[in-house]
Amino acid sequence: MKKLIIINGPNLNLLGKREPEIYGSLTFEDYFKEIKGKYPEVSLEYYQSNVEGELINKLHEVGFSYDGVVLNAGAYTHTSIGIGDAIKGIETPVVEVHISNTFGREEFRHQSYISPNAKGVILGFGLQSYELAIGSFM
Repeated sequence: MKKLIIINGPNLNLLGKREPEIYGSLTFEDYFKEIKGKYPEVSLEYYQSNVEGELINKLHEVGFSYDGVVLNAGAYTHTSIGIGDAIKGIETPVVEVHISNTFGREEFRHQSYISPNAKGVILGFGLQSYELAIGSFM
């Protein structure tokens, strides 16, 4: 059984409440229940933090024993050299995910410190971006 973890960064705990025109009206906890049901053959975990160091610690914790990480680092994508370095330093492949098409938004969102070290990048497909990332590990 594959062991995967979804790691969400800052403000993604507000899904379902925050800017529903961009992010939709479903909470991530409800969505996570749905995708767990769609992938019963996968051991799937979820972690969320608004704190950069906690995200780095989680990547270090799972980065040598899991089969894959689905990472939506939120705004840290565009600012955190530390998260990019953490991904570079672990063995577990990471797929970078974004709910919105970051290239269709503000210019500062066009830069990612994660992409150069990620297995791949999926963006702009709403919450389905997570499922596409999970599928890449199958």
